[in-house]
Amino acid sequence: MMLLGISRHQSGFFNYNFALHLCTVFSTMTKLLEWLLGASLIGMAWGLVTFDLLDLQLPPQYRELVWPMPVYLLVVFGCYSLATVGYRVATFNDCEDAAKELQAQIKEAKEDLKKKGLKM
Repeated sequence: MMLLGISRHQSGFFNYNFALHLCTVFSTMTKLLEWLLGASLIGMAWGLVTFDLLDLQLPPQYRELVWPMPVYLLVVFGCYSLATVGYRVATFNDCEDAAKELQAQIKEAKEDLKKKGLKM
């Protein structure tokens, strides 16, 4: 039986390679899955603290601090996104060789079209 990395040895005991399986799953996660995992963990922690589901009996000041946390995190995510886009735009590489090659191809295409009778 090789379900979830569990194999049966001759002695009848199970060898759990579950940790190895989890490592391979987490190493092949896409960025979307990473973000969803992080958001779900933060959401669960927020829900546990906000609605006191574990009976932690935290002071009311903690609940007042945690209640608007999703809005704060949304603002922080927006700032991070804007900063990332701004940085990528500022450090965008110019491809001068590719631009020269493209200009040469455009010039060649124009000459070819002129030879075929197209007026520009």
